[in-house]
Amino acid sequence: MRSERFEADYLVQTPEPIEHAAAVIAGEQSSGTFIAVPNETPELKERSAARVEHIEVLAPATGPALPGRYQGSEFTQARVTLSWPLDNIGADLPNLIATVAGNLFELQGLSGLRLLDVRLPDAFASVYPGPKFGVSGTRALSGVDQGPLIGTIIKPSVGLDPAQTAQLVTTLIDAGIDFIKDDELQCDGPRCPFDARAEAVMAVINRHADATGKKVMYAFNVTGEVDQMRRRHDQVQALGGSCVMASLNSVGMTGFLGLSRHSQLPIHAHRNGWGYLSRSPMLGWDYRAWSKLWRIAGADHLHVNGLDNKFSEDNDSVMRSAQSLSTPIFSQHPQRAMAVFSSGQSVKQIEQTYQRLGHADLIYAAGGGIMGHPDGPGAGVSSLREGWHAAMRGIPIATHAQQHPALVRALDAYQ
Repeated sequence: MRSERFEADYLVQTPEPIEHAAAVIAGEQSSGTFIAVPNETPELKERSAARVEHIEVLAPATGPALPGRYQGSEFTQARVTLSWPLDNIGADLPNLIATVAGNLFELQGLSGLRLLDVRLPDAFASVYPGPKFGVSGTRALSGVDQGPLIGTIIKPSVGLDPAQTAQLVTTLIDAGIDFIKDDELQCDGPRCPFDARAEAVMAVINRHADATGKKVMYAFNVTGEVDQMRRRHDQVQALGGSCVMASLNSVGMTGFLGLSRHSQLPIHAHRNGWGYLSRSPMLGWDYRAWSKLWRIAGADHLHVNGLDNKFSEDNDSVMRSAQSLSTPIFSQHPQRAMAVFSSGQSVKQIEQTYQRLGHADLIYAAGGGIMGHPDGPGAGVSSLREGWHAAMRGIPIATHAQQHPALVRALDAYQ
């Protein structure tokens, strides 16, 4: 791709000739509209119009994926690549989203459309920071040099007050946890105000760090308006904290950029709401495209779901998402974002997760997989560590468990 253009790949379904449908998308998302206008001269189109770069026709569909007003009963599916001049928007992530994922989803002639991938020129790397901490920075702050960070989520998600939250954190720290996060539903409610929760939790974490030299990483949910997020970040930093969390789909790209440009801590980027962007196979975003933009904007950790999870996503999709985070976008962004595996995770998914991913640069966040261990959370953490120890050394977990009672009990409990 020439450096002065950016590209996007789509999965398109249409009852119209695919060449016409692709041209309509290109026109709608650049210089065209539903009718020719006087100022759209050949010179302007040459300078500013989107281009159809490639069309790969796939197997036809048996019917429309989405409701609409369609003429005809045959529906073509194709992979389509479009490109735009960088001069249309400049290196601008919010307006990039408007260009590659704007009105095109509503076009009458499309019975399905999914954004699969984007490729951007180096100009974006010069404007946006990328992950400031990523894998190596997270390891340095958490003191976990190798293997996954064994993590968990505060549960119940809501309902605990600051003192109760701190007491649960004490239990988890005593169990040997590496990473804890607020649930995305808990930020600054009257029962558990952010300021009081941060003070209570960090008092526990700091006492433990003073005694042992290990500071557990806690991702405080700072989601809010930009000024609120920055103030909450500053409080966490002043208290000695080492991570903040934001719900990406709640704060949006400009809100996230307002936080990431300000932040001096790793940002745990939560994807809650991802289902409404992705669950239909012929509508919305593929994770590869979506996560690229947040990585460029400065996300240090990104959720990818987990194998055999409680949601609707299948295992192949989970692993494609996780593997995509290991692929560099720009050479100027050396830090890789850290994948976060969560949702019903326990010892039973460890072996397959490691074999399919091929590395352990991840946060393995287990709620019930720790707290639900029959011998308590300490045994829960121990069982996960031993499971990962075995997987990373190519030892069958069942074999390794013969010498580790906590792992045996976990394998029996999480069948």
